[in-house]
Amino acid sequence: MQGCCIRRALEHKFRDIQQHITVRTEGCAGQTRPKRNSQESFVSQLPRPAARNRLLAGLPARGRQRLLARCEQVELRFGDVLCQAGERIRHVFFPTDSFISLIRPNTGRAGLEIGLVGDEGMLGISLMLGISTAPLQALVQGAGPAWRIEAAAFCRELKHSPMLQRSLNRYLYVTLSQLAQTAACTRFHFVEARLARWLLMTRDRAHSDEFHITHEFLAYMLGVRRAGVTRAASSLRKRKLIRYSRGKLTILDGRGLEATACECYAAVKATYAKVLN
Repeated sequence: MQGCCIRRALEHKFRDIQQHITVRTEGCAGQTRPKRNSQESFVSQLPRPAARNRLLAGLPARGRQRLLARCEQVELRFGDVLCQAGERIRHVFFPTDSFISLIRPNTGRAGLEIGLVGDEGMLGISLMLGISTAPLQALVQGAGPAWRIEAAAFCRELKHSPMLQRSLNRYLYVTLSQLAQTAACTRFHFVEARLARWLLMTRDRAHSDEFHITHEFLAYMLGVRRAGVTRAASSLRKRKLIRYSRGKLTILDGRGLEATACECYAAVKATYAKVLN
């Protein structure tokens, strides 16, 4: 019943934003570890550097400083679970040099990744709808720092900041677009094209052509068997688009990989550029 309420709220909000938004044109190291569920175990307080989250950077200076004054910077660790689907949202995260997988759990089967959050966005967007329950599991895929604010404090800031509301309305729109695009991609596109798209999305958020990943973890993220990922990765390697050895993956030809990826990668990237830039 609660899931239906969340879905209806998302659909209404999406339609409202789509009707009223003014779209501007363009001007992990090692193998997967057991997932920790404690929300207190994955963070350590760090010094306060300048904000490097693009969503925060797009706010007016005064509003950004006010919001950051209520945040703390924490270190997210690979493999940690920030929230579980169906649980109360305790914190909002704005990644800076980290990124998070959004996973839809399946009963009796491995979950499926349906979105990524990096320095372009935030975790906890359902609070925009007045819903404090997480619809998805959030798994740290790229370790690194992030800004963290308590959910209650975030909601207070949202209530008193029209600029923050407008900015996050835009981000909610592109997030829903990403989720819809991923659903279509999973249903209609071949594993090789989906793998190329996933590698490019990870590269964009890791800001690096090199990262550590296992075939088991890739299969989990793409919702396919390990053998399917192995075949797809072997094809990309034979075409000299990637190099893969002992868990270390290197993108050798970014343009070639973009040509191999399905149109979903370019479509989601274009939506971000038009709505958020």
